[in-house]
Amino acid sequence: MNGTLNKVILIGHLGDDVKLHYFDGGNCIGRFSLATNESYTNKSTGDRVTNTEWHNVVLRDKAAEICEKYLSKGDKVYVEGKMKTRKWQTKEGVDRYTTEIHVNEFTFLNTKKQTDTIGNQASPQSPKAEETPPDDDLPF
Repeated sequence: MNGTLNKVILIGHLGDDVKLHYFDGGNCIGRFSLATNESYTNKSTGDRVTNTEWHNVVLRDKAAEICEKYLSKGDKVYVEGKMKTRKWQTKEGVDRYTTEIHVNEFTFLNTKKQTDTIGNQASPQSPKAEETPPDDDLPF
């Protein structure tokens, strides 16, 4: 391959609610942390080990507003984007670096709001015997 590729795909759980920041002109940016887990069995002890990796996720404008409206801490989400490293300085003038995932596509895999809605819905009732058509009325 002659070119390069900067593509990140993550499936994880929100570590906190989406935080929005609005700019002059109406644009906004949304940020949240995303946890991904890796589990394995330690061969020497037989114990189950889980490692969590934290990712800084960034969304812009309408995508940020949608995520802020529907996602909350603990929700599972699929994100796709590219990795960017941003340099900034502390008040003391010390250079700091932050690596972020700038999202261009996302899918909600489950949300607490969605789960609450589904959990509170009445289950459909099965048809009563008189509502079921008799077998001899079917055309086959």
